[in-house]
Amino acid sequence: MGKYAGVVVGAIVALLGVIGLVSWWDLFVDLLKATVPAMLVFGGVIAVIAGMSEIKDELAAAKEEKK
Repeated sequence: MGKYAGVVVGAIVALLGVIGLVSWWDLFVDLLKATVPAMLVFGGVIAVIAGMSEIKDELAAAKEEKK
């Protein structure tokens, strides 16, 4: 019986989420406008750090091979 209750509760919550999204669409769009650029900046910084780390590792490996 627990599985069925989970499906029913999940369907109700999803329906409430859709109703809320439709009702507050303007606020949702404003939230996206505020968070998407910040996520892009943070993602870009993480990508740069990861790339620099990979380059550093390659240089260290090349240095080890020369020895």
